[in-house]
Amino acid sequence: MDIPTATNSPSTDFNDIPPTYVDSDPSTASVPIAEPVLSTKPAAPSFTCDGRQHCSQMTSCAEATYFSNNCPNTKMDGNHDGVPCEQQWCN
Repeated sequence: MDIPTATNSPSTDFNDIPPTYVDSDPSTASVPIAEPVLSTKPAAPSFTCDGRQHCSQMTSCAEATYFSNNCPNTKMDGNHDGVPCEQQWCN
């Protein structure tokens, strides 16, 4: 009785299988790893509404703008143009 060996058995010769059949299983497909995205936006200032209302109590235009836009009862935009503390900080 002649038993076929692995070298002449068509079911074990993977070189004859086209690559599309070998790679078609989606569970074995390689997925590219995404690179981390670095933010180019500066970190938000850590201002807190603490009751200050006047330009003389601010230390920068950014602080005055934050207070004017986010805190109640501020008195920093005398001409109501949306720009606070124009004489001291935001000129």
